[in-house]
Amino acid sequence: MDDKAMYKLTYGLFILTAKEDGKDNGCIVNTVTQVTTNPNRIIVAVNKQNYTHDMIARTGEFNVSILTEKSKFDTYKHWGFQSGRDTDKTEAVEFERSGNGIIYIMEETNAFLSAKVVSATDLGTHTLFLADVTDGTVFSDDPSVTYAYYQANIKAKPAPADKKKGFICTVCGYIYEGETLPDDFICPWCKHPASDFKPIE
Repeated sequence: MDDKAMYKLTYGLFILTAKEDGKDNGCIVNTVTQVTTNPNRIIVAVNKQNYTHDMIARTGEFNVSILTEKSKFDTYKHWGFQSGRDTDKTEAVEFERSGNGIIYIMEETNAFLSAKVVSATDLGTHTLFLADVTDGTVFSDDPSVTYAYYQANIKAKPAPADKKKGFICTVCGYIYEGETLPDDFICPWCKHPASDFKPIE
C-alpha cells in the first residue's frame, strides 16, 4: 500500500489546549470532527505520548483553536515539536481564557470551541475523546487550514543534508541520521512512525 494515499483525506489542523492544577498546555492535532449536531458533539484523537492527552484524560475538558491558512510554520513547531512536560508553551504566546478556564489562541485562528468529554475510546497509540461542545466563538472568515494546504504551503522545506546518510520525516521534516532507520522508530517531533520517513536523497 502507498501510505501517502492517506494524506489525500481532507482534514484540518488545530491547537488542542487543556488545563490541570493551574498548568496550561496544548499540542497540534489533525483529527477534530463534528459527529452530531443534536447534541452538538465532536471527536478528537490524541496521541498518548502527548502531555495534553494525559491532562484531558484526567480533567475531561479541552479547547480547540482552529488554525487558518495564514498560520505560520513556527506556530506548528511551538505547539507540536516540543513537550509541555518540560516546556511552558504559553510563554511569549498571546491567549484568552474561555468559561471553562482553558486557554484558546486567537492569532492565526478563525474560531475556538470548548468541549467536555463524554467518553474515551482506546485506539492503541491514541485515545478518541467524544465530547459535548459547550462554547464557541468565530474570530474571522479566514479559511481553515487543511493538511494538504499545510504540506504544500506552510511546512518548511528541509535544509540540504550535506550528503549525510539518513531519513527525513515526510510529515514534519525531522531528520534521522544513520544508515538504517529502526522499524519501531517514532518521530520525536510529530510522533509519526518509521513508515512516514523516506531516505534522504
